[in-house]
Amino acid sequence: MSKVSALMGATAQGFAEVKELGLQGMVTLKADLSTPEAAKAVQAAAGLALPTQRGIVEGESGAVAWMARDELLILCAYDQADACVATLVSELTGAHHLAVNVSDARAFFAIEGAGAREVLAKLAPVDLRPGVFEPGEMRRTRLAQVPAAFWMIGPESFRLICFRSVACYVFDILAVSAREGGAVGIY
Repeated sequence: MSKVSALMGATAQGFAEVKELGLQGMVTLKADLSTPEAAKAVQAAAGLALPTQRGIVEGESGAVAWMARDELLILCAYDQADACVATLVSELTGAHHLAVNVSDARAFFAIEGAGAREVLAKLAPVDLRPGVFEPGEMRRTRLAQVPAAFWMIGPESFRLICFRSVACYVFDILAVSAREGGAVGIY
């Protein structure tokens, strides 16, 4: 397990703030999500229900995000990711599945402030207008040239994950996108 995050808490300020959030527990689960066993396993591991398509369910100790029809991303405390995997494996014994701790392979960012939608709208092919993209929705998409996923946790607050190997690139494009004077007017 890593002792430091990808960018050690880097921040950038513009018409929105971009922050690397540090180490975050992340577990990928690939399974038949339509089965009661999958729902029971996720409940046991994360204490949360399965999300709807392109949704995210958040709780006090983490979240469960829909990534594909057979894939979830479970967010938990960094030091709890291995225990989450063990619970999933135990609960899904006999069922075809894959549960992997991917915490050290990802970077985790916050984009916050009145211009947070603008920052992402310049980089991702997603309709981010209010009323179209709202809290509880998850998008797995491209951010400029790299894969990423993001969701809203409030009206002016997004969370974003990407591969750790492109964390510096993602931070830099988010920071440039957030520079004063760079709003594109998605509202």
